[in-house]
Amino acid sequence: MQKDVIKGQVISGEVGKICVRQKSDQEIEIGELLIAQEPASAFDKKILLQVYDLGYGSQISQQNLELIAGLQLEEGKEQASEMSIIDEELKHYKLAFLKTVVTIKNNKPSLTKTLPRVFTSVSEVQETDLQFITKPKNPLFLGNLRSGSKELAVPIFLDGQKVLSHHVLIPATTGRGKSNLTSCLLWNSLDAPFCGFFVLDPHDEYYGRHGIGLKDHPINQEKKRVFYYTAFDVPANASSLKINLELIKPHHFNGAVDWSDPQKEALYAYYKKYGKSWIEAIILEKPLESEGSSHGSFHEGTLGVVRRRMLQLLDLEFREFQLFEKGIFSLHAGTTTIADMVNQLEQGNTVIVDTSSFSGAAEILVGSILSTEIFNRYRSYKAQGKLHNKPVIGIILEEAPRVLGKEVLERGSNIFSTIAREGRKFQIGLVAITQLPSLIPREILANMNTKIILGIEMAPERQAVIDSSAQDLSNDHRAIASLDKGEAIITSNFSSFAIPVKIPLFQELVKKTQQEKIQQENRYGIKNEIKKIQTAFPGIGN
Repeated sequence: MQKDVIKGQVISGEVGKICVRQKSDQEIEIGELLIAQEPASAFDKKILLQVYDLGYGSQISQQNLELIAGLQLEEGKEQASEMSIIDEELKHYKLAFLKTVVTIKNNKPSLTKTLPRVFTSVSEVQETDLQFITKPKNPLFLGNLRSGSKELAVPIFLDGQKVLSHHVLIPATTGRGKSNLTSCLLWNSLDAPFCGFFVLDPHDEYYGRHGIGLKDHPINQEKKRVFYYTAFDVPANASSLKINLELIKPHHFNGAVDWSDPQKEALYAYYKKYGKSWIEAIILEKPLESEGSSHGSFHEGTLGVVRRRMLQLLDLEFREFQLFEKGIFSLHAGTTTIADMVNQLEQGNTVIVDTSSFSGAAEILVGSILSTEIFNRYRSYKAQGKLHNKPVIGIILEEAPRVLGKEVLERGSNIFSTIAREGRKFQIGLVAITQLPSLIPREILANMNTKIILGIEMAPERQAVIDSSAQDLSNDHRAIASLDKGEAIITSNFSSFAIPVKIPLFQELVKKTQQEKIQQENRYGIKNEIKKIQTAFPGIGN
């Protein structure tokens, strides 16, 4: 057993702010986990602590410290700092400020309601202190436990079914590892029977068209679990993305296009009169008025704007009194595309839609069409009592404020905001990725019960996340700002404390999974050979 490394000693403080004097030959980092264990409660009760701030302490007054520094700087009198009978390491020291995380008693965690005694030693956390961290039902691996910048060999799993159905927020500044985290999350869930993912991929980075990606997962090699849709240069084992115009309904545009009230009324009027052919009717300028009635009469300018925006958004062309398709929205093909995608998701697969060549509005429209179909189907399953047999469906949504932002929702709700508020009832969850969580209304942030927080430099963005977190992170401003690439804090209703983790590098995760697969196949091969020998020679023992 590794000997405990004493890092400091409790000297003062209060609940949520315990002051520890650091031992001179040790270093303490922001975010580091420490253990306080009083001798009287050895092998029984420990308090897990976490550092959230650091400072200096000295036995010399501030005025004298300034004088000594001045003498050294201006007159070069090095001996000035030695004019004391107190040893240097006793005279000047560092202070660490810690918050309590959990109390561990008989390897069971509970909320901390007491303070450690003054002069209690705090030591470096050991893996044996963390035996209470176990693998839950429906485990979803997120990374290894992190203490400061040190990665511990303690894997962190959360209950994937609960986490995904209750929504996940991934906030981070650019360059802190959002894409890497999302790739790892998708990779680790591919062989999980409890979930499927719908991914809108604006950078075409998850499937691995031009390199390593989800297509390379061993489970996908054995049994296809990743379905990839793209509009151009369709690779082998992928599908061409075509969506029939007749599948589009007026409410699918909510969040994608900011229509005026008269324009919205025109959309619904056309849909009511022409049904599935309503878009073609708009572009062909078919009449709305019924004989003897002025209902449905709209200004020509209004209809002209709607027509032009439809042509642009759906990438259509109208010439010589005919309608031509130029993009993914088709007059004839793609009648089963959305149903096929939902069927694949319902089987616990991952569906990736390459939207790298789309405008932002077209991307949201595609996401809206499929998300609406998912929501309606799962809502129907719940009414029929069949939902419990279905996997959770997670919807990966990058730049989430585009559809969940305050300004967007002031203009009206959309399917994504509906899922954010009601999706958990139907086993549908959002995985919302953003640099600007402060743009999302607080009630929606609060509904995202798991937050995987990467580095955030801007104070307002940190505050928005802290205010809506499952655990108290009020003292963690510096810890969040100092998170390096791949470092994260997970705060969740489904964990006993805010967990600092190290997210693996995606390429290393792929390599590790593939090596484990080879080792498993080798063990399986050896067992088969032994079985053959034992069958041929029954007298040979095991």
